[in-house]
Amino acid sequence: MHALVFIKQVPDASQVRVNYETGTLIREGVPAILNPFEAHAVEEAVKLREKFGGKVSVITMGPPQATQALKECLAMGADKAFLLSDRAFAGSDTLATSYALYEGARKIIELEGEVDLYFAGKQAIDGDTAQTGPGIATRFDIPLVTYLTKMDEVNFEKKYAVATRLTELGHETVQVPIPAFFTVEESLNELSHAPLPWLIKAAQTEIIMLSSENVELDRNQCGLKHSPTMVKKAFTPEKRQRGETLTGSLDELIKETAGHLASFVK
Repeated sequence: MHALVFIKQVPDASQVRVNYETGTLIREGVPAILNPFEAHAVEEAVKLREKFGGKVSVITMGPPQATQALKECLAMGADKAFLLSDRAFAGSDTLATSYALYEGARKIIELEGEVDLYFAGKQAIDGDTAQTGPGIATRFDIPLVTYLTKMDEVNFEKKYAVATRLTELGHETVQVPIPAFFTVEESLNELSHAPLPWLIKAAQTEIIMLSSENVELDRNQCGLKHSPTMVKKAFTPEKRQRGETLTGSLDELIKETAGHLASFVK
Protein backbone atom coordinates (compact mmCIF):
# COMPACT_ATOMS: atom_id res chain seq x y z
CA MET A 1 0.00 0.00 0.00
CA HIS A 2 1.14 3.50 -0.79
CA ALA A 3 -0.90 6.37 0.62
CA LEU A 4 -0.25 9.98 -0.34
CA VAL A 5 -1.57 12.78 1.88
CA PHE A 6 -1.86 16.37 0.72
CA ILE A 7 -1.42 18.76 3.66
CA LYS A 8 -1.29 22.51 4.17
CA GLN A 9 0.30 24.80 6.72
CA VAL A 10 -2.22 27.45 7.76
CA PRO A 11 -2.38 30.36 10.23
CA ASP A 12 -3.86 29.45 13.59
CA ALA A 13 -7.46 30.61 13.13
CA SER A 14 -7.93 31.07 16.88
CA GLN A 15 -5.33 33.84 16.83
CA VAL A 16 -6.14 35.52 13.51
CA ARG A 17 -7.38 39.11 13.83
CA VAL A 18 -9.18 41.28 11.29
CA ASN A 19 -8.14 44.73 10.13
CA TYR A 20 -11.57 46.40 10.10
CA GLU A 21 -10.31 49.30 7.97
CA THR A 22 -8.99 47.16 5.14
CA GLY A 23 -11.17 44.07 5.70
CA THR A 24 -8.12 41.80 5.54
CA LEU A 25 -6.69 39.22 7.92
CA ILE A 26 -3.74 40.26 10.08
CA ARG A 27 -1.33 37.35 9.66
CA GLU A 28 1.75 38.98 11.17
CA GLY A 29 2.73 37.35 14.43
CA VAL A 30 0.17 34.57 14.00
CA PRO A 31 1.69 31.09 14.44
CA ALA A 32 1.37 28.60 11.59
CA ILE A 33 -0.07 25.14 12.24
CA LEU A 34 -0.87 21.96 10.36
CA ASN A 35 -4.38 22.25 8.94
CA PRO A 36 -6.48 20.28 11.50
CA PHE A 37 -8.40 18.26 8.91
CA GLU A 38 -5.15 17.09 7.34
CA ALA A 39 -3.89 15.87 10.70
CA HIS A 40 -6.76 13.38 10.66
CA ALA A 41 -5.94 12.47 7.05
CA VAL A 42 -2.37 11.60 8.07
CA GLU A 43 -3.64 9.66 11.09
CA GLU A 44 -5.90 7.54 8.89
CA ALA A 45 -3.17 6.86 6.33
CA VAL A 46 -0.77 5.76 9.07
CA LYS A 47 -3.40 3.47 10.62
CA LEU A 48 -3.91 1.79 7.25
CA ARG A 49 -0.16 1.34 6.86
CA GLU A 50 0.06 -0.23 10.30
CA LYS A 51 -2.69 -2.66 9.29
CA PHE A 52 -1.65 -3.50 5.72
CA GLY A 53 2.01 -2.50 5.53
CA GLY A 54 3.45 -0.20 2.89
CA LYS A 55 4.29 3.47 3.23
CA VAL A 56 2.81 6.91 3.69
CA SER A 57 4.05 9.97 1.81
CA VAL A 58 2.98 13.56 2.50
CA ILE A 59 3.25 16.61 0.28
CA THR A 60 2.52 20.31 0.64
CA MET A 61 2.97 23.38 -1.51
CA GLY A 62 4.31 26.42 0.27
CA PRO A 63 7.30 28.48 1.40
CA PRO A 64 10.35 26.91 3.12
CA GLN A 65 8.81 27.31 6.59
CA ALA A 66 6.14 24.77 5.59
CA THR A 67 8.72 22.12 6.45
CA GLN A 68 7.53 22.53 10.04
CA ALA A 69 4.12 21.07 9.14
CA LEU A 70 5.77 18.26 7.19
CA LYS A 71 7.96 17.41 10.20
CA GLU A 72 4.80 17.17 12.28
CA CYS A 73 3.41 14.66 9.80
CA LEU A 74 6.61 12.63 9.99
CA ALA A 75 6.26 12.61 13.77
CA MET A 76 2.74 11.25 13.31
CA GLY A 77 4.18 8.30 11.40
CA ALA A 78 4.51 9.36 7.77
CA ASP A 79 7.50 7.81 6.00
CA LYS A 80 8.52 10.51 3.52
CA ALA A 81 7.71 14.20 3.12
CA PHE A 82 7.88 16.41 0.04
CA LEU A 83 7.83 20.21 -0.12
CA LEU A 84 6.75 21.74 -3.43
CA SER A 85 8.19 25.23 -3.25
CA ASP A 86 8.87 27.73 -6.01
CA ARG A 87 8.35 31.46 -6.55
CA ALA A 88 6.38 30.50 -9.65
CA PHE A 89 3.60 29.18 -7.37
CA ALA A 90 3.13 32.42 -5.38
CA GLY A 91 -0.44 33.70 -5.33
CA SER A 92 -1.93 30.54 -6.83
CA ASP A 93 -5.68 30.08 -6.48
CA THR A 94 -7.21 26.63 -5.95
CA LEU A 95 -7.13 25.82 -9.67
CA ALA A 96 -3.42 26.61 -9.99
CA THR A 97 -2.66 24.96 -6.65
CA SER A 98 -4.40 21.72 -7.60
CA TYR A 99 -2.46 21.68 -10.87
CA ALA A 100 0.91 22.17 -9.15
CA LEU A 101 0.14 19.54 -6.50
CA TYR A 102 -1.04 17.12 -9.18
CA GLU A 103 2.28 17.48 -10.99
CA GLY A 104 4.12 17.14 -7.68
CA ALA A 105 2.19 13.94 -6.96
CA ARG A 106 3.12 12.56 -10.37
CA LYS A 107 6.77 13.16 -9.46
CA ILE A 108 6.28 11.27 -6.20
CA ILE A 109 4.76 8.37 -8.12
CA GLU A 110 7.83 8.40 -10.36
CA LEU A 111 10.11 8.29 -7.31
CA GLU A 112 8.13 6.10 -4.89
CA GLY A 113 5.78 4.02 -7.02
CA GLU A 114 2.06 4.01 -7.70
CA VAL A 115 -0.33 5.42 -5.09
CA ASP A 116 -3.36 3.43 -3.93
CA LEU A 117 -5.05 5.93 -1.62
CA TYR A 118 -4.95 9.73 -1.75
CA PHE A 119 -6.02 11.76 1.27
CA ALA A 120 -6.57 15.43 2.10
CA GLY A 121 -8.56 17.41 4.63
CA LYS A 122 -12.09 18.36 3.61
CA GLN A 123 -10.93 22.00 3.45
CA ALA A 124 -8.28 24.37 4.75
CA ILE A 125 -9.29 26.57 7.68
CA ASP A 126 -7.84 29.70 6.07
CA GLY A 127 -9.52 29.53 2.65
CA ASP A 128 -12.46 27.18 3.39
CA THR A 129 -12.99 26.52 -0.32
CA ALA A 130 -12.84 22.68 -0.21
CA GLN A 131 -11.74 22.81 -3.86
CA THR A 132 -8.08 21.74 -3.95
CA GLY A 133 -8.57 18.06 -3.08
CA PRO A 134 -11.38 17.55 -5.60
CA GLY A 135 -9.31 19.48 -8.16
CA ILE A 136 -6.41 17.03 -7.78
CA ALA A 137 -8.73 14.01 -7.96
CA THR A 138 -10.29 15.37 -11.15
CA ARG A 139 -6.87 15.71 -12.78
CA PHE A 140 -6.04 12.11 -11.88
CA ASP A 141 -9.50 11.06 -13.12
CA ILE A 142 -10.06 8.80 -10.10
CA PRO A 143 -13.07 8.35 -7.77
CA LEU A 144 -13.53 11.08 -5.17
CA VAL A 145 -15.15 10.56 -1.76
CA THR A 146 -15.64 13.83 0.13
CA TYR A 147 -16.37 14.40 3.84
CA LEU A 148 -15.11 10.96 4.84
CA THR A 149 -16.19 9.88 8.32
CA LYS A 150 -15.28 6.17 8.26
CA MET A 151 -13.13 3.82 6.21
CA ASP A 152 -15.29 0.71 6.44
CA GLU A 153 -13.16 -1.61 4.32
CA VAL A 154 -10.13 -1.55 2.06
CA ASN A 155 -9.43 -4.54 -0.16
CA PHE A 156 -6.15 -4.23 -2.03
CA GLU A 157 -6.49 -7.63 -3.70
CA LYS A 158 -9.83 -6.80 -5.30
CA LYS A 159 -8.95 -3.11 -5.61
CA TYR A 160 -11.87 -1.44 -3.86
CA ALA A 161 -12.70 0.55 -0.74
CA VAL A 162 -15.94 0.96 1.19
CA ALA A 163 -16.30 4.34 2.86
CA THR A 164 -18.92 6.36 4.74
CA ARG A 165 -19.25 10.06 4.04
CA LEU A 166 -21.21 12.91 5.59
CA THR A 167 -23.98 14.48 3.51
CA GLU A 168 -26.54 17.21 4.11
CA LEU A 169 -29.15 14.52 4.79
CA GLY A 170 -27.06 12.22 7.00
CA HIS A 171 -24.50 9.61 6.02
CA GLU A 172 -23.88 7.70 2.82
CA THR A 173 -21.84 4.52 2.38
CA VAL A 174 -20.21 3.98 -1.00
CA GLN A 175 -17.91 1.45 -2.65
CA VAL A 176 -15.26 2.82 -5.00
CA PRO A 177 -12.44 1.24 -7.01
CA ILE A 178 -8.91 2.15 -6.01
CA PRO A 179 -6.88 4.22 -6.55
CA ALA A 180 -9.32 6.72 -5.01
CA PHE A 181 -9.18 10.14 -3.38
CA PHE A 182 -10.67 10.92 0.06
CA THR A 183 -11.20 14.29 1.77
CA VAL A 184 -11.75 13.77 5.49
CA GLU A 185 -13.73 15.10 8.41
CA GLU A 186 -12.28 15.53 11.91
CA SER A 187 -14.71 12.87 13.16
CA LEU A 188 -12.92 10.23 11.07
CA ASN A 189 -10.57 9.28 13.93
CA GLU A 190 -8.92 10.33 17.16
CA LEU A 191 -5.39 11.70 16.93
CA SER A 192 -2.88 9.54 18.76
CA HIS A 193 0.28 10.56 20.59
CA ALA A 194 3.46 10.09 18.58
CA PRO A 195 5.83 7.52 20.13
CA LEU A 196 9.40 8.60 20.81
CA PRO A 197 10.93 6.61 17.89
CA TRP A 198 8.69 8.47 15.44
CA LEU A 199 9.69 11.81 16.95
CA ILE A 200 13.38 10.92 16.58
CA LYS A 201 12.81 9.73 13.02
CA ALA A 202 10.99 12.97 12.15
CA ALA A 203 13.93 15.01 13.39
CA GLN A 204 16.37 12.97 11.33
CA THR A 205 14.35 12.59 8.12
CA GLU A 206 15.22 15.01 5.35
CA ILE A 207 12.42 16.85 3.58
CA ILE A 208 12.57 16.17 -0.17
CA MET A 209 12.40 19.42 -2.13
CA LEU A 210 10.38 19.71 -5.34
CA SER A 211 10.23 22.73 -7.64
CA SER A 212 9.84 23.67 -11.28
CA GLU A 213 13.46 22.56 -11.70
CA ASN A 214 12.74 18.87 -11.02
CA VAL A 215 8.99 18.68 -11.65
CA GLU A 216 7.69 18.90 -15.18
CA LEU A 217 4.92 21.48 -15.20
CA ASP A 218 3.51 24.29 -17.30
CA ARG A 219 4.38 27.66 -15.74
CA ASN A 220 1.43 29.14 -17.63
CA GLN A 221 -0.86 27.29 -15.21
CA CYS A 222 0.89 28.44 -12.01
CA GLY A 223 0.95 31.49 -9.77
CA LEU A 224 -1.14 34.61 -9.37
CA LYS A 225 -0.81 35.70 -12.99
CA HIS A 226 -2.35 32.48 -14.25
CA SER A 227 -5.03 32.10 -11.55
CA PRO A 228 -8.50 32.90 -12.93
CA THR A 229 -10.01 33.59 -9.50
CA MET A 230 -10.33 37.32 -8.80
CA VAL A 231 -11.35 38.86 -5.47
CA LYS A 232 -13.73 41.69 -6.35
CA LYS A 233 -14.24 42.91 -2.81
CA ALA A 234 -13.27 41.98 0.75
CA PHE A 235 -15.24 43.33 3.66
CA THR A 236 -16.23 42.66 7.25
CA PRO A 237 -19.96 41.86 7.63
CA GLU A 238 -21.91 44.36 9.70
CA LYS A 239 -22.60 43.35 13.27
CA ARG A 240 -26.07 41.92 13.66
CA GLN A 241 -28.45 44.15 15.59
CA ARG A 242 -30.71 42.85 18.28
CA GLY A 243 -34.25 42.29 17.01
CA GLU A 244 -37.44 43.89 18.24
CA THR A 245 -38.84 42.68 21.56
CA LEU A 246 -42.54 41.80 21.43
CA THR A 247 -44.81 41.96 24.44
CA GLY A 248 -48.43 41.07 25.04
CA SER A 249 -50.64 38.02 25.35
CA LEU A 250 -49.92 34.82 23.45
CA ASP A 251 -52.65 35.52 20.89
CA GLU A 252 -51.33 39.04 20.36
CA LEU A 253 -47.76 37.79 19.94
CA ILE A 254 -48.85 35.16 17.40
CA LYS A 255 -50.81 37.72 15.42
CA GLU A 256 -47.98 40.26 15.42
CA THR A 257 -45.38 37.64 14.53
CA ALA A 258 -47.54 36.42 11.66
CA GLY A 259 -47.73 39.99 10.40
CA HIS A 260 -43.93 40.32 10.44
CA LEU A 261 -43.52 37.02 8.57
CA ALA A 262 -46.12 38.05 5.98
CA SER A 263 -44.15 41.23 5.24
CA PHE A 264 -41.07 39.10 4.36
CA VAL A 265 -43.14 36.91 2.02
CA LYS A 266 -44.31 39.97 0.11
